[in-house]
Amino acid sequence: MISTSTRPNAFGSNKTRTWRRRLSAVGAGLAVVGFSAALLAPTGTALADPSAAEAAVTAFSLAAQDTQDITVSVQGAPIEQVERGSFEVYIKPKPKPTPKPATASASAPRPKYTGGGSKEEWMSAAGIAQGDWAYVDYIVSRESGWNPNATNSSSGACGLVQALPCSKVPGNGYNPVDNLRWGSGYATGRYGGWAGAYAFWTRNHWW
Repeated sequence: MISTSTRPNAFGSNKTRTWRRRLSAVGAGLAVVGFSAALLAPTGTALADPSAAEAAVTAFSLAAQDTQDITVSVQGAPIEQVERGSFEVYIKPKPKPTPKPATASASAPRPKYTGGGSKEEWMSAAGIAQGDWAYVDYIVSRESGWNPNATNSSSGACGLVQALPCSKVPGNGYNPVDNLRWGSGYATGRYGGWAGAYAFWTRNHWW
């Protein structure tokens, strides 16, 4: 004989499984509805709240508000003048050049010599050694005749040794001592001394 006491339990188990399936289906449906609501929520909010559609404030939008606004009608109406900000530019004036002090012209006439003295005194004062006096006497006698104020009318050479140009002589080219002192430097620098200057002059008749 087989007992039938398990049948109610079997029936109860089937009933429980049925309710579980129904609850799972309902839960799944609610989950789908919740997910759909989450997707549609921003759109629905945006549609419900027009202010949410306004553009965000950005650096570009702020700059666009400051740009020039020109409106032209379809009929070609004149453009209204736009008021603009003004500014001033200060330009520093260029300073005037400082005037240079006036200098004596190199071609300015030099005072002629009016003092006295002998050629020996002049050569001694110029620092010329007595051993060179004969060479100096030979050259100066032919260049100027020992005339301190001798001047070459064509070249402008001046003084005892006919310095050229006369402005090269420190001091005054017509002063015999200044002229001979410059002549000593010229003879030494170009000919090695008065003896060399004498030898050159005798061959070329100038120095």
